[in-house]
Amino acid sequence: MTVLDRLAGAMNRRDEQPNVELAEDIVAREDMAAVAELAAAVRSGPARQANDALKVLYEVGARNPALVGGQCPVFIEALKSSNNRKVWGAMTALDAVAEQRAATLVAELPAIIEAADRGSVIAKDHCNSILVKLARAGYGDKAVPILVERLKHAAPNQFPTYAEETATVLTPDQKPDFLAVLKERIGKIGQESKRKRVEKLMRKLNG
Repeated sequence: MTVLDRLAGAMNRRDEQPNVELAEDIVAREDMAAVAELAAAVRSGPARQANDALKVLYEVGARNPALVGGQCPVFIEALKSSNNRKVWGAMTALDAVAEQRAATLVAELPAIIEAADRGSVIAKDHCNSILVKLARAGYGDKAVPILVERLKHAAPNQFPTYAEETATVLTPDQKPDFLAVLKERIGKIGQESKRKRVEKLMRKLNG
C-alpha cells in the first residue's frame, strides 16, 4: 500500500481520520519520501487526492514543521487554485511553517494576501496568523502595516480576534495607527461581547 492508498478518499472514507493517522505515522517515522509523494499529489493529483494530501501535509506541519517546510513552493502554487478547499489547505500548511520559513513567506506575501482576499474565512484566519508569526520572526516592519491595513476591512466577527493577535506584535511607533483603526471600527461592531473585547484591548493599550 502506497502513501496515496492510505488517503481518506482512496479508502472511500468521508471523514478525515485516515489522513490524520497517516500524518501521525509520517511524523513518527520522519518519512520525507512520503512528504514528497504527497506534495506531488497536491501539485498534479485529482481534486480529492490533492485535498487529502494537503490535509496530511498540514497535519504533519502542525506536529513537526521541519518535515514540510521544504514544500513551501508547492503550497504557494496551490494558493492560486480555483479549488477553495485547496486554497485554505495550502494557507493552513503555510501557517504551520511560517516561523521556520519566514524569509520564504515574506517574499511571497503578495500571493498570500491575494489568496486570502478571495478565499474563505479559514484562509483569512490563517493569513492573519501567518502575518503575526512573520512579525515575531523579525519582519514586523513588513507584516504589521499589512495587519493594520487588513483590520480596516476585516469582518466584524473576525475583527476582535485579528485585533488581539495584531496587538501582540506592535511596536510603540505602530500603536497609534492601530488604535485609530480600533476607534474607527468599534462603533460598527453590533455584538456586545465582541465590542467589549475591543474596548478591553483599547484600555490595555492606552494604559
